[in-house]
Amino acid sequence: MKKLKRIVVKVGTSTLTQGGSQLSRKFMLGLASQLSKLHENNFEVILVSSGAICAGKELLKNPSVDRTLPKKQMFASIGQVELMLVWKELFGLHEIHVAQILLTRDDISNRKRYLNARDTLNCLLQHRIIPVINENDTVATKEIRVGDNDNLAALVSNLVAADLLILLTDQEGLFTADPRLNSNAKLIPLVKHIDESIMALAKGTSTSLGTGGMLTKIEAAKRASQWGTPTIIASSKVPNILLELVEGKAHGTLFQTEITLQESRKRWLLSEKPQGVIELDEGASDKILHHGASLLPPGIAKVKGPFERGAIVHLIDSKSKLLAVGITNYGKDEIEKIIGVHSKKIEDILGYSYGGEIIHRTNMTRVKSKEEESLS
Repeated sequence: MKKLKRIVVKVGTSTLTQGGSQLSRKFMLGLASQLSKLHENNFEVILVSSGAICAGKELLKNPSVDRTLPKKQMFASIGQVELMLVWKELFGLHEIHVAQILLTRDDISNRKRYLNARDTLNCLLQHRIIPVINENDTVATKEIRVGDNDNLAALVSNLVAADLLILLTDQEGLFTADPRLNSNAKLIPLVKHIDESIMALAKGTSTSLGTGGMLTKIEAAKRASQWGTPTIIASSKVPNILLELVEGKAHGTLFQTEITLQESRKRWLLSEKPQGVIELDEGASDKILHHGASLLPPGIAKVKGPFERGAIVHLIDSKSKLLAVGITNYGKDEIEKIIGVHSKKIEDILGYSYGGEIIHRTNMTRVKSKEEESLS
């Protein structure tokens, strides 16, 4: 794996309870300690934590097996507060602030909300705050639910362009058979490609407390792999498992990526239909073509739309030559008000700011010329 910087760690209900019916403060203390050490060593860590419903049942002293949606959402609404209080206290021992982020599928599929969620997470990480993410079970309906936190963690990995996704579980990793039923089952240390034979190995496994099993973890790993993030499924019972994994020690099952994060983003941008066009002046054209720069307001000559914030747009030069494709931080009407001005004046003009860049270089891919294509 490449050098790691940004890591998403997911922990499920069965892991948080360590096989019991209540949250294991002892386990959570150890996990917070490991994440804090990573944080102190300048890793950017994001925690995807289940456990709200379990915490709600524990708080109300109600071990109800009622699986109706209103009952689950009631437990989640009261339990999420308790869950965050525990994480806040445990990370507070290391003088680290945490932030609660509750997401639904709609927050990720809607471009505006996707960008807002991404910008918020990036801002938290820049300020050295650990985001603690869970699905918004209290308001989520069937149509907008992700359904399990394994797949939510994969979506978050894509959202923040994570270098690694770690799914902690009560199993060592993916086996050739269910190790609880077959003593001859062997751990699979590396999966290069997730196909039907790999998916078949995980079917039939689940937990009584959580919504996921090995199958959802493989599904999550497949998603993350397609987006350019490798995944490790490993046992939470291994002492200092997170610290050992980032040091490169072999534990669990590593699912390699099929493409890099950059290539994944490039393919996606080039495959989408543009919603608008931004014409650049000569200086901006040169900076984007030859220096990989972001697009700032002074470099814009014309804007063609309509399009809103989060739209995919084509960047062209004065001769209508396609230079790049990118995701814009501002809509057409907003851009027309700030063409040619310094980035520092955006807030003065609009009354708000989404940043100094119209399109950040990380949300832009350059289009190769025919000459470059023939040489590659």
